[in-house]
Amino acid sequence: MSVSNHPGGDAAARTDLDATDVAAWQTAAAEEAADGLARTIQGTAPAVDGRPADPPLDPAAAEAARRAASKEAADTVLQAFGGVRGMIDMTLPGLVFIVTYNVTHQVSAAAWAALGLSALFVVARLARRETIQHAFSGVFGVALGAWIAMKSGKAEDFYLPGLLWNVGYCIALAASALARWPMIGVMLGPITGEMFTWRKENPGRLAAYTKATWAWVVIMGLKPVILFPLYLTHNVNLLGWLKVALGIPPLLLAMYVTWQILLKAPPPIKAPVDDEEEEPAK
Repeated sequence: MSVSNHPGGDAAARTDLDATDVAAWQTAAAEEAADGLARTIQGTAPAVDGRPADPPLDPAAAEAARRAASKEAADTVLQAFGGVRGMIDMTLPGLVFIVTYNVTHQVSAAAWAALGLSALFVVARLARRETIQHAFSGVFGVALGAWIAMKSGKAEDFYLPGLLWNVGYCIALAASALARWPMIGVMLGPITGEMFTWRKENPGRLAAYTKATWAWVVIMGLKPVILFPLYLTHNVNLLGWLKVALGIPPLLLAMYVTWQILLKAPPPIKAPVDDEEEEPAK
């Protein structure tokens, strides 16, 4: 029977041998992993499970993919604001009010005509099973303006809630940008699927959303600056027609500027989805 010359006998020798083997295995595994990573980057990685490894991503293809993702996210701007139908729903009631008022010279008749058209928009959307968010908000604004105008007997008061809303909206936009929660990002995040990953994980998109939000402050802030002095002069006709004229164009301009900003921004980082939420209830 042989006895090991190693202090501690055979047990100690086996312990040292095991430790040596583990260290050698770890070194070999690290070298193999590094070599595999290098070959993957160079496009020479061997096949895995009989399947060829993915080729390295061409820089031009990577840039094209990034631009495509950014464009897809930018295209959600129009959707977020109700599209063309949403803008029409918000603009036509004001046009009907001023036209009816000029024909009848009665505040109540003009107010009821505008309110009736807004209600018709809601019914039409319900019949087509479309979202009524923008149409309903239009009904609320028109109803409030109609109520104030009929109470005061002043036709210009029909436009007062809209003017106050514009001022409050611009203040909220500016406050959200200063708080690093830009409203454009809050609105678009759920639509693009990124939710709020842009706040912590995607500083480039945070900067883009902040810039877009400030653009909205400037563009949409022009409306109350122009219209409030007219409201104070009681010039109903000029106020009404300018209100209609300044309805869609500034909104389109703000959306276009936002679209251009997001085209140059990094693509969104999709928010993780809980697997348990995806599984149907059993």
